[in-house]
Amino acid sequence: MAKKTSFEVLHEFVEPARNNVTPETWDYLMGGAETETSLNRNRMAIDALALRPRVLRDVEHASASAKFLGHDWRLPVFLAPIGSLQDITKQAGVDPACAAAQFGIAHMLSSACAPGLEAVAAAAGDHPRIFQIYVRGDAGWVDELVARAIGHGYAAICFTVDLDIIGRRERDMVKRYKPTARRAVTGEVHQTRFAWADIERIRANIDVPLILKGIATPEDALRAADLGVDVIYISNHGGRQLDHAQGSTDVLPEIAAALAGRTEIFVDGGYMRGSDIVKAIALGANAVGLGRLQGLAAAAGGLAGSSTAGVTLRCSTASVGLPGKEATRVFALWVALPSSSAASAAIPRRLIAR
Repeated sequence: MAKKTSFEVLHEFVEPARNNVTPETWDYLMGGAETETSLNRNRMAIDALALRPRVLRDVEHASASAKFLGHDWRLPVFLAPIGSLQDITKQAGVDPACAAAQFGIAHMLSSACAPGLEAVAAAAGDHPRIFQIYVRGDAGWVDELVARAIGHGYAAICFTVDLDIIGRRERDMVKRYKPTARRAVTGEVHQTRFAWADIERIRANIDVPLILKGIATPEDALRAADLGVDVIYISNHGGRQLDHAQGSTDVLPEIAAALAGRTEIFVDGGYMRGSDIVKAIALGANAVGLGRLQGLAAAAGGLAGSSTAGVTLRCSTASVGLPGKEATRVFALWVALPSSSAASAAIPRRLIAR
């Protein structure tokens, strides 16, 4: 089916996205591990938080911009890494990288995403970008891959640390389905061996910011900070790894309090709207990763869909209003989103429906 290029609200991506991918790819994008309790808890943790709007604040020049990793960004969001994105859109990692560059937000490329770090770097130009790594080789393999990424202009390096063993994604298993990147994967044993000593060695050898993705407890966050990690990336892999984990938004305040500003904090897990982003920033995150929303936008409209998602997300974020600098984190602005409140409330359930 042809890619749609005109979208007004975020949930418009859902129907064309589902029509443009196979049932197997749809379940790979939208599903989680085992009972999908972790997947659902991600969304429940966000929905359980209510906004308390304050009024009569001067918001004429309100901005949703942010600064993290030493760069200024149009929104406090980044496009999270998606493995096998080539199954969702033909341009794979190129579309979101170019959309991020056009719109002025960060993009994190997965090492399990075609067409590879060099091709994506060439397509995205000099826009700052991040490279995420699944460990598939020994220390020499890791060091060579990191050097390649830095040599091609990636501004930060991220290691995923919650994938020692692939989660039991039963939607995929019942179909005997593996996404493209997993069909010929080798070297997974090296991920099972990856440990804190490796982080210490890597930190000593690189000068760019180091990110650990998959942190879910204050204890691990503090240990990473002690080793000089620059960004703690709170994530339960979109509910696709350990089932019955806490929602990312539930653990965010605890980790933020423990770190007390020692590192920057990224978070992902169920974030779909501007109001979701506002909640995460209010709880202590510096930036919010968008995974499934990114996949839906790419499937629905390719580069045009990905770019439109950014514009729409910025409008919905600004309409809620990001927390100010006051200690009380006042919400400065509250206006209606383009869709009705009833439709907005239904979207998370529609997005995770089988």
